[in-house]
Amino acid sequence: MKYIEVDEELYRYIASKTERIGESASDILRRLLGLTVEQAPVEVPEDISHPGRQVNVSVEEPLQSTQTVVFTELVNEAQLEAQKGAVGRFLFILESLYLATGRQFDKVLQVQGRGRLYFATSKDELLQASQSANPKEIGSSGFWVTTNNNTAKKRTILTEVLQQFGATATEAAQLAQRL
Repeated sequence: MKYIEVDEELYRYIASKTERIGESASDILRRLLGLTVEQAPVEVPEDISHPGRQVNVSVEEPLQSTQTVVFTELVNEAQLEAQKGAVGRFLFILESLYLATGRQFDKVLQVQGRGRLYFATSKDELLQASQSANPKEIGSSGFWVTTNNNTAKKRTILTEVLQQFGATATEAAQLAQRL
């Protein structure tokens, strides 16, 4: 299998078109382009802007994860209770989700408010969106989250995130209530 580099905006667009957990970027693109497996090109395409030159191809992890999240077993209760305050529990649950989903965790970037950014891949990105964001890194995931919301809003954000990963409304609400 060949891998191509895409910019962040295109990557987010492809990821936003995911219809089921575990769907690969190739599957998403095939569906969007109306291709079947048999129709998928097997040769490296040429660079449109420079005919005769092939597109730069690099090896990178695919957009998929074969793991299925069991939401009722997502967090260790003792470790959750040991967290300091709602912010600590919020970060702990998000980190547990990151550890369970791996590279698919970038789906959190799709969770946004009206004109409000909740997740980003850098602290600066959140601070540019809001000086009062109080961004915190989610474990060592490389993803950052705004933490200046009240507990009720954190529950709403967490519920939406969990549903992005396939949790039922009940599962998401039960886990979010642990904040």
